[in-house]
Amino acid sequence: MNRVKTQKVKVGNIFIGGDSKITVQSMTNTDTRNVKETVNQIKELEKAGCHIIRCAVPDVEASEAIKKIVKEINIPLVADIHFDYKLALKSIENGVSALRINPGNIGSIDKVKEVAKAAKEKSIPIRIGVNSGSLQKDILNKYGSVCPEALVESALEHVNILENINFSDIVISIKSSNAIQMIESYKMISEKVNYPLHLGVTEAGTLWRGTIKSSIGIGALLSQGIGDTIRVSLTGNPVEEVKVGREILKSLGYLDEGIEFVSCPTCGRTRIDLIKIAEEVEKRLVNCHKNIKVAVMGCVVNGPGEAREADIGIAGGNGEGLIFKKGIIIKKVHEKDLVNELLKEIESM
Repeated sequence: MNRVKTQKVKVGNIFIGGDSKITVQSMTNTDTRNVKETVNQIKELEKAGCHIIRCAVPDVEASEAIKKIVKEINIPLVADIHFDYKLALKSIENGVSALRINPGNIGSIDKVKEVAKAAKEKSIPIRIGVNSGSLQKDILNKYGSVCPEALVESALEHVNILENINFSDIVISIKSSNAIQMIESYKMISEKVNYPLHLGVTEAGTLWRGTIKSSIGIGALLSQGIGDTIRVSLTGNPVEEVKVGREILKSLGYLDEGIEFVSCPTCGRTRIDLIKIAEEVEKRLVNCHKNIKVAVMGCVVNGPGEAREADIGIAGGNGEGLIFKKGIIIKKVHEKDLVNELLKEIESM
């Protein structure tokens, strides 16, 4: 798949844009001032495969906590700043790898210049985050409502603020809770700038609805080569955001880390409890990072074919199943032992 070529930006020890791999981001939902709780959550996210993490910095205490947090984690930390430019300065001083701000809402141009100067001295990029729920009043009045043109104009205004003070280490996000609006906005701005784009559907919803909406919005853009880093926004445990984000990238061939899992939908030919087996296999493989394809299939119609394509898999029979490796049968196993035997084989690979 041909990706739109963008400028390369360094965030900590990771690159975004250019020929860099597409990264998965998330945001903590802990109180940043609670260092222990925040570090523990970030470590969970690291384990799940998160590449970059963002924390809210609502006050001075939170900005001071950043200093302790960055010492305990292994992935780049982005400080999420609104309204107070001093919090951005303090976060830079305390070791963040990037800032997420709207240059238009942190004060006068002199204050923006001060933040940009501090960021430039430490090679810290700034992500301009435009959101459909927080557009400037003049832009809303101009267009009458939130629309892709309004979102893009807002983003370009913020870009111009930074460019006019000779700051170009920029990442852009234009998020909307409307997936179609989000898709059109990113397509539009992708034609106007070459800065890396951070994709996401904001306020996407709970795990079920939010996964669907995010997969449509993010997936549609990635399939057209647009996007350099992604964040799936879900109401729930941010670990789920990372899992969904990684699956989106895997589905499109952008990520080759970890398990690729396939299973059939079952039908009247199935003679094992495939739903239960598939759910258990998927659950037990959640922290397996081997680059293999695992197939759990219900019967002989699809089973041998799909299992042949996989590195390892199950093809169900009548109360039993065959375990395949690269299309070759290695054993016949009773239904109750299928999951454990399959996991043993995977562990030995």
